[in-house]
Amino acid sequence: MTPRRDAPKPEACVLLVDKPQGITSHDVVARARRALGTRKIGHAGTLDPMATGLLVLGVEGATRLLTYVVGLDKTYEATIRLGVATDTDDAEGETVATTDAAGVTRAAVDAGIAALTGRISQVPSTFSAIKVDGRRAYDLARAGEEVQLKAREVTVSRFDVLAERRPDDAAVIDLDVVVDCSSGTYIRSLARDLGAALGVGGHLTALRRTRIGSFDVAEATLVADIADAPRMAPADAATAVLARFDVTADEARDLRHGKRLTGAGARLVAVPSAAVDPGGVLVGIVERRGDDVKSALNMPGEAAR
Repeated sequence: MTPRRDAPKPEACVLLVDKPQGITSHDVVARARRALGTRKIGHAGTLDPMATGLLVLGVEGATRLLTYVVGLDKTYEATIRLGVATDTDDAEGETVATTDAAGVTRAAVDAGIAALTGRISQVPSTFSAIKVDGRRAYDLARAGEEVQLKAREVTVSRFDVLAERRPDDAAVIDLDVVVDCSSGTYIRSLARDLGAALGVGGHLTALRRTRIGSFDVAEATLVADIADAPRMAPADAATAVLARFDVTADEARDLRHGKRLTGAGARLVAVPSAAVDPGGVLVGIVERRGDDVKSALNMPGEAAR
C-alpha cells in the first residue's frame, strides 16, 4: 500500500519491534512503512524468518543513527539440538546427518561450550546473508554452488545452558541456552560447532534476540501495533547508544553550519558522542579533531527532534 500523498510525514524516531516467527526483517519494515505512511524506514540487524525478537527501526532522519546500533553487542536465547546436523545449521534446512547423542555427558557439553566462549574464530553458515562476489551466500548455496566463507573473529562473552532435555523417544539432546556476543556472531554456527566438537552434529531449533546494546525486547511493540508504538526521540536513542555531549545554543548552531568547536575536545568523554542542544534536541554525532570537536553526522532540522 502506497502512503497517501496528503498524509502527514511522521517525525524522525526510533522504534523497538518484536519480530514474530515466519516473516523476514524486511517484512517488518514494509509493514512499518504502511503503518506510518513513509518509505524512509530502515532496521539495524537482520533476523532470519525462523528467529523472533528485537528489531530496531529508524524512521525518517533517524535512519542515520542505525549505523551506530548495528555494531552493538547482542543477547540471544536459543535452543540447540544435538544429534542432528542440517545443511543450513538450523531447523529450516534439510537433515544431512543423524548421530545418537544419548552418550554425550553434561561435562562434555560444558567443555564444548567453554571452547566456544571468549574470543573465537568462527566460520559463518553457508546459508548466511554474507556477500560473496556481490551475491548473498544463501543464494549461492541454494543454487547448488560451492560456498567457502572465511573465518572471522567474534567474542562470545556468555554462553550458558539454561535447561537440558533428553526426550525418551529420541537419541537427541536439546539445550536451551543464552548467549551474549559481539555483532557478527552467528548463533547457528555456535550450534553447528558445538555439535561437531561433540561428534554428534548440531543445529538451531529456536532463536530469539532479546537485547541490542541497551535496547531490550521487553520494551518492544508487536508488529500489529506499530502505528501506536512508543516512538523514541533521536536524542534519546542516540544517548542510549553513545555518550552524551551537551552543547550550548551557539555551539549547536556552529555544528549545524559545519564549524568546529575550538578547544572543546577536552569535554568529550567518549568518541563518537551524541551532541544535544539545551532544548534536548539531537544536533548530530560528533568526534574529536585534535583539541577541537567536529560533526561526523549532522541531523536535519526536522529529524533532530
